[in-house]
Amino acid sequence: RSKANTKTSTLWFARQFLGVPYVAHTLELNDKEQLVVNTRELDCTTLVETVTALTLCAQQGKKTWNDYLTTLKTLRYRQGKLDGYTSRLHYFSDWIRDKQSMKIIKEIQSPNPPFTAVQRVNVNYMSTHPTAYKALKAQPELVPVIRQQEQSLNTVKARYIPKSALRRSTKALRQAVHDGDIIAITCNKKGLDIAHLGFAVWKKDGLHLLNASMIHKKVVEEPMTFYQYLQKHPS
Repeated sequence: RSKANTKTSTLWFARQFLGVPYVAHTLELNDKEQLVVNTRELDCTTLVETVTALTLCAQQGKKTWNDYLTTLKTLRYRQGKLDGYTSRLHYFSDWIRDKQSMKIIKEIQSPNPPFTAVQRVNVNYMSTHPTAYKALKAQPELVPVIRQQEQSLNTVKARYIPKSALRRSTKALRQAVHDGDIIAITCNKKGLDIAHLGFAVWKKDGLHLLNASMIHKKVVEEPMTFYQYLQKHPS
């Protein structure tokens, strides 16, 4: 979390990317895993990583290109170390766990309410659909490593806010979710944990989502409230 209304705040940086085209799979360009930097095309994950890296650099007084690259690498890879495709944090539940262990982020799971529901992570999508991933298709020997990572992640239980709790902007909700917080949207698709990412934005009519949107095909602050947005996405 960061101080609002300053040029080091998460939302200030996120809003610099409004209108940038949504493009998926921008990290899957190279046969060998490399640190990819692309601020001209963003998906929901790379928007969150890019904005978080810029925010951290600004708050820590780091101003060079190399500072940004180091920070981005620290966020994207397990314990900040780039060591091939399997060192990238592919599941966002894994990203949360890893970055919290590095004391870079704090996962918010309280109070209850509004955090009344529990997700038991049960991921296997990558290991059961390896041909959907360029690197796993080219290097099938990586699939068992991914499967092991998935099994490790399947011990995780996390409290979350159910859709129904977003209908009204309660005091508890406003105290739990702050402007610029990263929002991870849980999903019920088999083998997956998190469906989408974005940033929390409070407006007069309630909570909204700033995200790299596949629907709008660009980075937007959703005009509808977050509750209305989630009603349109049953999974």
